[in-house]
Amino acid sequence: MAKSENQKLKLIYLRDILLKNTDEVHSITMAEIIAALDSLGISAERKSLYDDLELLDKYGLDIIKGQENRTFTYRVGSRPFELVELKLLVDCVQSAKFITTRKSNELIKKIEGLASKYEAGMLQRQVYVSERIKTMNESIYYNVDIIHSAITSNSEISFQYFQWDANKQMVLKHDGARYVISPWALCCSEDNYYLVAYDSEASKIKHFRVDKMLHIEKTDTPRKGRDEFAKFDTAVYSKKMFGMFDGEETVVRLECHNRFAGVIIDRFGKDIMIIPKDEEHFTTNVRVAVSNQFLGWIMGLGPDVKIVGPEETVELMRREIERLAGQYK
Repeated sequence: MAKSENQKLKLIYLRDILLKNTDEVHSITMAEIIAALDSLGISAERKSLYDDLELLDKYGLDIIKGQENRTFTYRVGSRPFELVELKLLVDCVQSAKFITTRKSNELIKKIEGLASKYEAGMLQRQVYVSERIKTMNESIYYNVDIIHSAITSNSEISFQYFQWDANKQMVLKHDGARYVISPWALCCSEDNYYLVAYDSEASKIKHFRVDKMLHIEKTDTPRKGRDEFAKFDTAVYSKKMFGMFDGEETVVRLECHNRFAGVIIDRFGKDIMIIPKDEEHFTTNVRVAVSNQFLGWIMGLGPDVKIVGPEETVELMRREIERLAGQYK
């Protein structure tokens, strides 16, 4: 591209140079700005650049002028995102199991573009904090887009659903038959992304792992289950489900040592009733979907947390303990 054509882009390139090469710690000199523009095929004089810097400052770019050894310097002060906020975004993307490794790296690269080249290096080091298991389904981004579109247009969707077999192969559930449901919400739980939907055939609210949905299609049929979902609280639903495994919803009474109050509140929220039993113990009633995953969670808390009611749930725990004892004889 000829220099004369690039001249029209001078102000935009100047903004990019400042954002990339400066931050709260690093500055750039006028000579360095002129050299950077020249490498892009743009000629610039100091006087015109002073005017350009004033325009960018009026536009809202926080340009801070300084002086180092009689040389004037320029840097961008505040940005839309602080470095600590970008680090938080990077860690959230990296830790999300429902985003593939490739997509995580792509997103992190875009987040790095919001920082200077010096801060971007710090974000890149943030990526390798730890190894995490990531989903293998690359289509999750497109799945989410179609689901949001269906929710916005009040449409049902159809899709196939799969699970992994022992050979690490996808196996379609229901012999490949398509599910037809009414999508109502998306939520994160237990490090996975779920669609909460109404199944009109079963007349109930169900959930599906978004990364296990294949070949999603929006239908021309309006969504069903509006009244059921109006009474539905997604946050409460997530707290009741353990690993998002279905089970019969029951009010379970727990007896716990006082030191487990924080664990119980973290899981079920501050709205639960904490009823003192004695100086060292309390009881509480929680509404949960009673599944093996819930029983396993209680076991994992050790001897200071136990189910004391209802008797049906206590009996389920006894049977699970007997089953495990037999399995590990």
